[in-house]
Amino acid sequence: MSRRRAAPCGTTLVELLFALALLAILAGAAAPAYQQLIARQQLRAAVNDLHGAIDLARSQAIARGGRVLLAPLEPGGADWRLGWVVFVDRNGDRRPNAGDERLFQQGPVADGIRIAGAFSAGAAPPYLAYNGAGRSCAAGNSLAARWGTLSLVQGKQVRNLKINMLGRVRMCDPQLRPAGCSSAPE
Repeated sequence: MSRRRAAPCGTTLVELLFALALLAILAGAAAPAYQQLIARQQLRAAVNDLHGAIDLARSQAIARGGRVLLAPLEPGGADWRLGWVVFVDRNGDRRPNAGDERLFQQGPVADGIRIAGAFSAGAAPPYLAYNGAGRSCAAGNSLAARWGTLSLVQGKQVRNLKINMLGRVRMCDPQLRPAGCSSAPE
């Protein structure tokens, strides 16, 4: 009786190295596209979070029948990137203090996202205020209309949140529709 030798069923080292090299090339080609996808999603999340906070401030002002503010969370009140807070400003200083009722607080946005604002009444620190009718207004005067733009920028991507004098907000992309979608100066 003769014994037959079975053919080897494993892979050789050369085949394995070739497969690993091919995998490395494909991963290297996909990495930039993956990073761009992550950046787009981070910007989209920040825009949606800020848009939601604006809607919350407006709806709470209507429900309470009085002024509700949205302002940067940063202690100086100038940097939106560190987050924002929706609150009832009891002492009228446009900043969330111990005596103010905080309705919502958002943490910082992803690294690389810049937020700039431009409003009809450029009072510092920046804020958005809504009166009991749901209209955007000045923090100290519910009858004085205040409107403007919050621009979120990440690399070449820009999204603008436009707040009209009725307090309604819309999101626009100045690259897709340049007319009527100007950005806030930085």
